[in-house]
Amino acid sequence: QVQLVESGGGLVQPGGSLRLSCEASGSIFSIYAMVWYRQAPGKQRELVAGITSGGSTNYADSVQGRFTISRDSVKNTMYLQMNSLKPDDTAVYYCNVAVRESLLSGIKVYWGQGTQVTVSS
Repeated sequence: QVQLVESGGGLVQPGGSLRLSCEASGSIFSIYAMVWYRQAPGKQRELVAGITSGGSTNYADSVQGRFTISRDSVKNTMYLQMNSLKPDDTAVYYCNVAVRESLLSGIKVYWGQGTQVTVSS
């Protein structure tokens, strides 16, 4: 089993910044893609940013240029630096990680519990 613990959410004014973290622990042989999703009230969950084990990244158009995703492979931790935040960024942010738990096991996908980000004056 793998556990994902997210942190860093909170209330911030428009134009402000937050840094989210997602730490994976447990039975981990290797981590593949790590992805941030978000879900605003009344809306579907959407992909925000993703990063592969090789460091390739992709972003939703709505956050391109404002958000930066990164990972620390030693700490099994993913980060999302969010700058120039807007009220439309208000949502619960979830981390999603693809993990191989052993050399012979398949890849499993785990979700974090979510962290609330509220952008409001």
